[in-house]
Formats: sequence, C-alpha cells, structure tokens
Amino acid sequence: MCERNLDFDKVIERRNTQSLKYDFADRKGLPKDVLPLWVADMDFKTSSYVQDAIIESAEYGIYGYTETKEEYYKIVKHWMKEQYDWELENIRWLVKTPGVVFALGVAVQAYTEPGDGVLIQLPVYYPFSEVIEDNGRRIVSNTLIADDNGRYQIDFDDFEKKIVEENVKLFFLCNPHNPGGVVWTKEELIRMGDICLSHNVIVISDEIHADFVWKGRHQVFANLKKEYQGITVTCTSPTKTFNIAGLQISNIIIPDGRLRRAFKKKMAAFGYSQPNAAGIFACEAAYQHGQEWLKKVRSYIWSNIEFARDYAEQNLPKVKIIVPEGTYLVWLDFRETGLDDAEINRRIIYEAKLWLDAGNIFGDAGIGYQRINVACPRSVLTEALSRLHTVFGASA
Repeated sequence: MCERNLDFDKVIERRNTQSLKYDFADRKGLPKDVLPLWVADMDFKTSSYVQDAIIESAEYGIYGYTETKEEYYKIVKHWMKEQYDWELENIRWLVKTPGVVFALGVAVQAYTEPGDGVLIQLPVYYPFSEVIEDNGRRIVSNTLIADDNGRYQIDFDDFEKKIVEENVKLFFLCNPHNPGGVVWTKEELIRMGDICLSHNVIVISDEIHADFVWKGRHQVFANLKKEYQGITVTCTSPTKTFNIAGLQISNIIIPDGRLRRAFKKKMAAFGYSQPNAAGIFACEAAYQHGQEWLKKVRSYIWSNIEFARDYAEQNLPKVKIIVPEGTYLVWLDFRETGLDDAEINRRIIYEAKLWLDAGNIFGDAGIGYQRINVACPRSVLTEALSRLHTVFGASA
C-alpha cells in the first residue's frame, strides 16, 4: 500500500459537512460567503493511512468503549524519540485527553486555586486566556515585544518580576508560538525554565505545532534539563500535524508523579476517562505510516509561506508578513495602513470577504494584526491574497 493523498492543489468542497471552518460564518455574525482562513485546520485530506484506519474501524460496526494498549504507548514513544530525540521512560508518563485546550483547563484546576495568577505571553492563542478567566483565575501577562523584523522577544526581567509580584504558580508556554510563529531558541527556553525552577512555577508547555518547525528541529522544553521534567506538563497531539482535530486525541506527557496524580485526579473529577476510539486509531496510523504525507505537506505549506511573503512584498506594501519560524499560521501586520482595528476588521470581512482571526482576540498586543492559515491549496491562498490586494493595495 502507498500514500494516496498527496494532491495538495486539489480544492475539496468542505461546505455542508458541519465544518467549523466553513459552515458557521452566519452563527458568528459574518456573511455566509466569506472565504475562511481562520481556524487552524488544513484544507487537505489527511494521510490515506489514517483514512484507511478510520474506515476499517467504522466498518467493524461496534463503537463501544475503547482504551489504548501498550502498543499505543510504544508508537507515541517512538514518534517522540524519532522526531524530537526525547525518550519517554515510562508508560505512566502518558495521559490521554480529548485535546490540548482541555488539558490546559485541567491544569488550571489541578495546580492553582481561584484568584491565583497564571502567566501567559500575550499576544497568544486565545483559549489560554479563556481557560484562565473561565476558571476564576487571573491573567498575568509577560507581554512579548516585536523587534524590527516583527519577531517577538521576551522581556526576561518582566517575566521574573511578574512571577514574584503576582505570586504566579503556573505558566503557559506556547512553543512554537501561536500566533507569532516564533520558535523559541534553546537559550530563551532555558532562561525561562531556570526562572520557573527558582520560583517553583509549574510549566504547561503547549507544543502542538512542533511538527511544523521550518529550520532545524523542535526542542522539547522538558527535555532541555532533567530538572524541567519535575515541573513540566508537555502537551502534544497528532491533530494539527495530520489534520485530525475533529477526532479529539492528545497525548499529555507528565514525567513527575506528583503532577501527574493531581492532573489525573482533576480529569477524573471532570468525568473523562476513555478517549475517542477514532482518535486512537488515527494517531497510531499517523505516527506509524504518515511520514511521507507529513514530509510532502510540510514542503507544500512552506512553499505557500514563501509565496505569501513574495506576494505581500510586491503587492501589499502597507501589510507586513511575519514569516513564521514554526506553524502554518502567518501573522499579518496591518498597522502601517493607519487604520484602526475596527476598520481593518470591517474591510477584511465585508470588502475582502475574508474570514481571518482578528489580532485583538489574542490580546491587546495583537491589535492591528490578523492571523491567516496558509494550509490550503495554492489557488485558495492566491484568491485570498488577491482580495487583500484589492482592499489594502498601494492605493488603499
């Protein structure tokens, strides 16, 4: 058997499939005919090995409670070793959840009390803020600073100051960073990690986009120093990598027994036990047989990023593309247009007829930006950029 789903130029009609990306614009108060490039799923078919695994399981016809055997752990362990040179030493380290955001919520409940401050680095993936506030905790931001090239930098003095002054017990690390596309260097990660160690701060490291690091290889935070394993919950998943987010499976890796017991106890209190059967089969198939598909989709997406960069340089002089070091999400800086945030959003939605993620949802530091998902056929991306050019070109 060989990989069949390698035609990434093919436009697949996703409307009327209950797709969150395509079928719910009106529910969000947007025109039904907007072109959606917002939420982080791809417009490509997943690996045919994953597709076949789901079909085979569906044809069995019994969809009862399902759990993973040791083989699942071995598959995940092999993936982590091969992709990131991280050795999972014990099957007990692995805790399965329906998603990374679910895991963030569990962590907030397990490791903090109402009113506690949780540190994040705005602008950042908006569910970070939601799970903090919705659980009655306080957002404490070590706000990132964009350099002249648009790459975000960390104010380390402020990072430590906020931990001390706000009595922070928990830090949400986003690496690769969403939406900024930064892949934190080893030195940056160690500097943050050592500060967290010295102040007994638990780190929830969201590494869901780890398979889309464009230069070099992703560095697992918990693997940088042995001591970090005692303070870190690492959130991983095949869902962004293989476009299977709807199957709801994430692999949360917690080496420290104390942290793991607290996490699992709170998860049990939420009433969650066995994972989605389809997610299990999909993860196994993806990690065992999806390497060719991933190699080809990475190449295609990177070519899309380069195309978007070149197009913007030639046609969108007032819109700056921040070329991502990781992820397939591109951060667009509209601040040079001189328009306020509301007007930027209005023009994108009602004139360009595009559905992007407005930067303000990532925090005030995202005002003036937009996030676009370039994991789509080139023709779709070309159409989206052309619409931006019509509205925000040189004469806009």
